Amino acid sequence: MVITDFDELYGLEIPDGWTVEKLEPKVGNVKSGKRLPKGYYVVDTHTNHPYIRVIDMRQGYVDTSDLRYVPEEAFSAIQNYRIYKDDIYISVAGTLGIVGQIPEHLDGANLTENANRVTNIKCNIKYLMYWLMGSIIQNTISQTQTLGAQPKLALTRIRNFPVILPPEKEQEKIAGALSDVDILITDLQKLIRKKKDIRQGTMQMLVPGKKRLDGFSGAWTTKPLEKFCDLITDGSHESPSEYLDGFYMPSVKDMTDSGFDFSNCKRISKADYERLVANGCKPEIGDVLIAKDGSMLKYVLPVKENHNIVILSSIAILRPKKNVLSSSYLTYYFRQPRFVEQVIKSNQTGTGVPRIVLKNFKKIELHVPEELNEQEAIASILFDMDNDIWALEKKLKKLVAIKQGMMEELLTGKVRLV
Repeated sequence: MVITDFDELYGLEIPDGWTVEKLEPKVGNVKSGKRLPKGYYVVDTHTNHPYIRVIDMRQGYVDTSDLRYVPEEAFSAIQNYRIYKDDIYISVAGTLGIVGQIPEHLDGANLTENANRVTNIKCNIKYLMYWLMGSIIQNTISQTQTLGAQPKLALTRIRNFPVILPPEKEQEKIAGALSDVDILITDLQKLIRKKKDIRQGTMQMLVPGKKRLDGFSGAWTTKPLEKFCDLITDGSHESPSEYLDGFYMPSVKDMTDSGFDFSNCKRISKADYERLVANGCKPEIGDVLIAKDGSMLKYVLPVKENHNIVILSSIAILRPKKNVLSSSYLTYYFRQPRFVEQVIKSNQTGTGVPRIVLKNFKKIELHVPEELNEQEAIASILFDMDNDIWALEKKLKKLVAIKQGMMEELLTGKVRLV
């Protein structure tokens, strides 16, 4: 059967026996959330009235790690704007199109005015949740959002969303198959979080010397960073014109936990590249690059490859002295959360974009093993842990891609479950 009922689905073929309906009134009813009355604010203190914000929403579930609550005296004014375990939420302001269900222990929680809920659902709830997560609806949201101070999604627009509905038993099978993949994804996410916590704990014990590795008993020394480095500088303070050549000029925005993301990185001409190389803006293998402006110390990257890049001034270049300080160890030293907090608190300057100036970088004190072998042994243990985490994250991305592919095939009937 070829669908012509809705422009968004024009030309899409679905199996006989499947139908397409508007979300409201055939599939469910769409209701809005509600902000707290004027003068009241959500609180950290536990009350009987949890308040679900867009910041708590994830695709498919609610993150309760930073949940807020409605004060008792404000509840009566918004008690009719609650969400229940058999409803589906969808964010409609700020970040649009986050879809999911709340857990049973949040049944009856208050819902932010920046989200709507689908209630009185007449089909399989999980199936409808996955349909709203799917590309047809998500693309529709991207194309039809109301632009203003922040993007918004109109209530009437959601009510008119098209929903492809297979027979009830097939809805259950589709929802079950996708739920099985979600369980695998959730389990893998939990494992990654656990391994990151273990890695973090290991780092906090080994890097500052709270625990020593077997076989090492040498002295540790405390000196300013400049005493351990041959060079502490930053990148270029000028920004040449864009030029689609094979030479890159990354800034902090292009840094990730595992390296540079060159997909949207600024590209410059060969002449500008060579000039900036001569000015000392190109990192060498063995250097350590640290975000010093904006996202201070959020990213710390050891240079392991000779890319055709020169660095912008938002990134500091540290060149450790050979046989004195291991670049891998220095990388982990600057990734310690408590160390980062201390450095930011005591060294950041400026009232605009937060930054640490180079002269303050140079004065940061490090407490490190004098023996290079001990530094490298510590870094090796942490690097092995990181490799394990990166492999799991790669597997997670593959699972997420598999789920996305399954949704594309199953929700439109291209592939049928027997």
